[in-house]
Amino acid sequence: MGDRIRLAVRVDGIVQGVGFRPFVHALACRFGLAGHVGNDAAGVFAEVEGGRRAVADFLVAMRDQAPRLAVVERVTTHEIARLDETGFRIAASPAGGDARTLISADSATCADCLRELFDPADRRYRYPFLNCTNCGPRFTIVRSVPYDRASTTMSPFPMCPDCAREYHDPADRRFHAQPTCCPACGPALRLLGTENDPIESTVDALRAGQVVAVKGLGGYHLAVDATSEGAAGRLRSRKHREDKPFAVMVPDLSVACGLCEVDDLAAGLLTGRRRPVVLLPRRPGTRIAHAVAPGNRRLGLMLPYTPLHHLLLAAMAGPIVLTSGNVSDEPIVYRDEELRARLDGIADAFLVHDRVIHLRTDDSVVRPFRGREQLMRRSRGYVPEPVTGSFPRHILACGAELKNTFCLAKDRRAFLSHHIGDLENYETLRSFTDGIEHFQRLFDVRPEVVAHDLHPEYLSTKYALARENVELVGVQHHHAHIAACLADNGEDGPVLGVAFDGLGYGPDGTIWGGEFLLADRAGFKRVGHLAPVPMPGGTAAIRQPWRMAAAYLDAAYGSDMPALEVVRRNESRWSGVVSLARRSVNAPLTSSAGRLFDAVAAILGTRDAISYEGQAAIELEQLADPHEESAYSAGITDGVITGTDLIMSTVDDLRAGVPVPVIAARFHNGVAGVIARACVRLRDQTRVGTVALSGGVFQNLLLLGRTVDMLEDNGFRVLTHSRVPTNDGGISLGQAVVAATR
Repeated sequence: MGDRIRLAVRVDGIVQGVGFRPFVHALACRFGLAGHVGNDAAGVFAEVEGGRRAVADFLVAMRDQAPRLAVVERVTTHEIARLDETGFRIAASPAGGDARTLISADSATCADCLRELFDPADRRYRYPFLNCTNCGPRFTIVRSVPYDRASTTMSPFPMCPDCAREYHDPADRRFHAQPTCCPACGPALRLLGTENDPIESTVDALRAGQVVAVKGLGGYHLAVDATSEGAAGRLRSRKHREDKPFAVMVPDLSVACGLCEVDDLAAGLLTGRRRPVVLLPRRPGTRIAHAVAPGNRRLGLMLPYTPLHHLLLAAMAGPIVLTSGNVSDEPIVYRDEELRARLDGIADAFLVHDRVIHLRTDDSVVRPFRGREQLMRRSRGYVPEPVTGSFPRHILACGAELKNTFCLAKDRRAFLSHHIGDLENYETLRSFTDGIEHFQRLFDVRPEVVAHDLHPEYLSTKYALARENVELVGVQHHHAHIAACLADNGEDGPVLGVAFDGLGYGPDGTIWGGEFLLADRAGFKRVGHLAPVPMPGGTAAIRQPWRMAAAYLDAAYGSDMPALEVVRRNESRWSGVVSLARRSVNAPLTSSAGRLFDAVAAILGTRDAISYEGQAAIELEQLADPHEESAYSAGITDGVITGTDLIMSTVDDLRAGVPVPVIAARFHNGVAGVIARACVRLRDQTRVGTVALSGGVFQNLLLLGRTVDMLEDNGFRVLTHSRVPTNDGGISLGQAVVAATR
C-alpha cells in the first residue's frame, strides 16, 4: 500500500458522446484501479486510485488508446487524499458549470453496426437508427451539455429493457451510448401515405422516376435515380436549380471507382467517418444522367453515412442524386412542421421519421489536392470540432454575406459554424441567428468582441452593429481571407497574401477582389492589385457576365472595339452598358479577379448570364485544355496588374481562330504567371518569401495548381487552405483571428 496514490484527472477535448467514460471504466478495471469517471460541462473528470506505476500506465493508455471518435487535447492531474476504496464506477453528471467540453461531429455508421444492420439474426436487423459509441448522430441532436441522453433529441425515447441492459454493461459496445435504441424503443421510419415497407416503397418510387424527400441527419434531402435523365431534369426544374451540379450517393467504393478517378486520399475521404461529398474527376461514358452535372468534368460523390442510407442504396443497387431539401437559395428544410409547406411542390413522396433534428446541417464538400484534403464547404462530419488558436477574450465573428459561416472563439478554441448559406432572405438570416444562440449556449461563449465585415449592407454586418454592450471590430474582407489561411496553417505571418475572389468592400470605397497584401494576423498593407474597371449596373454585372466583358473591352479598345460575338449577342443593350461604365453611373470600380474571369467567359461564349454564384468562372475552368502550357502576359506597373492585357490576348487568339479550350487555358496560365511575377517583385521589396493563397477564385483547381507550381518554381513557400474553405466560408475564422490578435 506504500506506493498507492489517488489522482484527480481532468480530460479536455472531444470526450463526450464518443464512449470516453466506458473506455476509461474499462481501462481502470484493466489496470486494477478504483475510483470514478463522469461528464460535466467542462469535459470528463475522473479520480483514480491504485499503485503509482499502474496509475502512470493508465494515463498513458488513456491518451494513446482513446476511442475512435475521441480527441484528447489535454490531460491535467493532481494528487488528492486516498480513499482506499474498491471498484470503479461511472458517476452521474453534475448540472451547471462553465461549458468547456467539445461535442463530437456526427459520424458515419461503423463497421460493427453495419454488420448488425444486415444480419437477419440480430435484433436490430434493418433498423434505420442503430448506432453505438463509435458512430451515429451527435452534433445534430445535442441541445446542451453535458452530453447525456436527456440533453439530446433522443430524450423522448425511453430505452427498452434490452437497450438499457446494453447501456449499463461496461463490456458492451453501447455502454453509455446516448443515442442507443432499437425497433422496440427508438424512432420509427415511414413513407407518408403508405403502410408498406418504407424502404421498399421508397425504392419503388425512385425507380418510377419520382422525387423523394428523405429525412437525414441534418435535414431533408431530395433524392432521384441518378441514372434517369427525366427524374434528374424534373428535380432540377422543380428546385429551380438550372445548372449547378447535384451530389450523387453511391452504394460503395467500387461503384465510386467506376464513376470517377479515385486515388488513395479520395478513397479515404469517401470511406472515412466524416463522409463528405468528394469532388472527383469523372470517367467518360458512365450511366449518370447528363442533367446531374451538366458540362462538368467532375462529380460530387458520397457514400452512405447513416443506416437509412445503407438500406436505401443496398435496395436501389445503384447511384442516387441526394441534394439539399430546399428551393435554391433557401436553407435546407429540417423541421417536420415546415416539410409540406416548403417541399410539397418539389417532392412526390416523403420518407420521414420522428427523431427531431435540433440544428440543420448540410453535407460537407471536399476535394483532394496534392495529397491534402481541401474543404469547400465545412459542415456535417466536421462541425463543431474547433480550430485551435489563442483567443484571450470571448469573440463572435459574423462572417460574410455569401457562403456564410459564423465563428465563436474563446481560450484556445475557435468554433467555426456549419454552412449557413447566402444571407439574402429571412429564412437564412434566422438560421444564422439561431445558430449563434445555440453555439453560445453549447460552448458557453459570451461575446465581448464582435468582428464583422466592412461592407455596411451585409446582413451579417448589420447584425453585428445591432449587438449591444460589445466591442466592435471591422475586418477588411481580404485581410480576413489571408488571416483564415494563416490560421488554417498554424502560421502568424508576415506573408504575401494573394486574395482573389468575387468582391469585398475596400477601405478606399471601391470593390476589391484581386489583391496582393503584405499581411499578418493583426494587419495588412495593400501592395498590389488588379487594375480597377467599372461594374456596369453594379450587382447586375455579377448576374450577367457580358456586362463585365463590355467594361473590359471598352477599357482595352475604347471606340475601336472589335466586332465580337459577345457584342452581337447583346447588341440591344451593349451601348447603354458601355455608357454606364464610361460615365461611372451605377458602375462602381472593382479590382475583382472573379469579374475578370466572368469577362473572359462571356467573350469566349461560355456564359452571358449565370444561375448560381461563380458559374461563369467554373465553366471557363471546365472548358480549358489542361494540357496547354503557353500563357498570356500582363503588365505590372507600381504593383498594379493590367488585366486588359489578358483580355486583348484572349481577343487576338479568338479572332485568329485558336480553339476556345486553348484560349481558356492560356488565360488561366496567364493569371497564374502574373501572380508569380508580382510576388517575385514584392519579395524583392519586402524580403518576404511565403505566399498565402485565399479567396473563392482559388477554388479553381487549374488556376490553383498552376499558381502553386509557378510560385514554388520561383522559390516561394506556398500556403493554401485545407481545414477551412478558401471561399467566404472561411471568412469568419479570419475575422476572429484578426480581432483576437489586435
